[in-house]
Amino acid sequence: MSPMQFDIVTAERLVSSEEVQVIVAPGIDGELAILPHHAPLLTVLKPGEIRVVKDGEESFIATSGGFMEVMANKVTILADTAEREDEIDLKRAEEALQQAEEGVSVAASDVELARALESTQRYRAMVKVARRQRRRGGNVNGPTTN
Repeated sequence: MSPMQFDIVTAERLVSSEEVQVIVAPGIDGELAILPHHAPLLTVLKPGEIRVVKDGEESFIATSGGFMEVMANKVTILADTAEREDEIDLKRAEEALQQAEEGVSVAASDVELARALESTQRYRAMVKVARRQRRRGGNVNGPTTN
């Protein structure tokens, strides 16, 4: 299968830029699978995980939502936040998820509830991606510094 260009960026950094064969992203209405030469598309992404297949190997990126554009065999994701599986500290993500879930139960207004639910979705995706990394034998304590 011929590759397509995949870029994912946040306001702070370029998270990934590479040629890949498949991207599966959490669209607002369900998962979207993008293959090379996909029809042009612009959609909103919800918090979740992005699955990337390159040379038969899968990798995952946790995102808190954003936008995805597919155009001319190139997929660009503008994400609110995005972290590759090897960047996520599982313990911190689990603690943040617990705090977000507690925030849901004590929310005093609709705005607070919406923020807490959004945080819960974000951290749930991070925990899921980090746990998958652990099952595959990777580093789940966050990035290493040398």
